[in-house]
Amino acid sequence: MKIALASDHAGYILKKHLVDYLKQQGHDVIDLGVDTPDVPSDYPDAAVAVAEAITSGQAERGILACGSGVGACIAANKVPGIYAAIAHDSYSAHQGVEHDRMNVLCLGARIIGTALAEELADAFLKATPSDEPRHQRRFGKIQSIERRYQK
Repeated sequence: MKIALASDHAGYILKKHLVDYLKQQGHDVIDLGVDTPDVPSDYPDAAVAVAEAITSGQAERGILACGSGVGACIAANKVPGIYAAIAHDSYSAHQGVEHDRMNVLCLGARIIGTALAEELADAFLKATPSDEPRHQRRFGKIQSIERRYQK
């Protein structure tokens, strides 16, 4: 799978670890930065980079890392067509894709370690959206909300 990853300075070490891990797993990884934890950077920039990679078709899914995961998640969800969520447990990481068509996984680098991040990335990337009518209906409602507030 083609995956876009990015982080701010707080998420750099976790992002770098995941880039290497996911390449070892056979994924095609696009590392959108940052390239150092030593220069302060802003999570909205990372979120937009991943969101644009997905909406342009460069990547199928994305992973964002910032200190808590919250800021990156909020910023990513401002881009139409992006369905980002924080998942710090494996159930949410796969269920978000299956039921809600989550396409960006947000991780808090100050919250979780590398072993859990690997588990979450695996669960997220192996999951496929459900074609059950109830999930399709609910996702349709999400898209309707998105269209209503798009300007």
